[in-house]
Amino acid sequence: MLWIKAFHIVFVASWFAGLFYLPRIFVNLALESEPAATARLLLMARKLYRFASILMVPALVLGIWLWLGYGFKGGWLHAKLALVLLAVGYHHACGSLLKKFERGVNLRTHGWYRWFNEVPVILLIAITILVVVKPF
Repeated sequence: MLWIKAFHIVFVASWFAGLFYLPRIFVNLALESEPAATARLLLMARKLYRFASILMVPALVLGIWLWLGYGFKGGWLHAKLALVLLAVGYHHACGSLLKKFERGVNLRTHGWYRWFNEVPVILLIAITILVVVKPF
């Protein structure tokens, strides 16, 4: 089970790396007015979103495997699972925002994306604290 846990951590960290960087690309897209630069940023964003989506799957599958293998119980796990669902929702929200950029219908400012970029940081901190400290 320790191998499963190790790979779960690796995939979660890799997935979150994508969630940290994708909104930074959105900040630059919101600021960009040159078509060539916009096209390059969109290409980067599409590739990163696709890669992060691939990384999310084993992170979730290995997490479920750990849950079933260890039979974790307690309020901390329910809180963690709720935050994981929020992270998955955030991931899909990034996909939706990317589609808006691709259609040229972004209505948000670069400042909004800077704040949006902080959400996965908060989620990762909260999830890590719940897993390590198990406060409930």
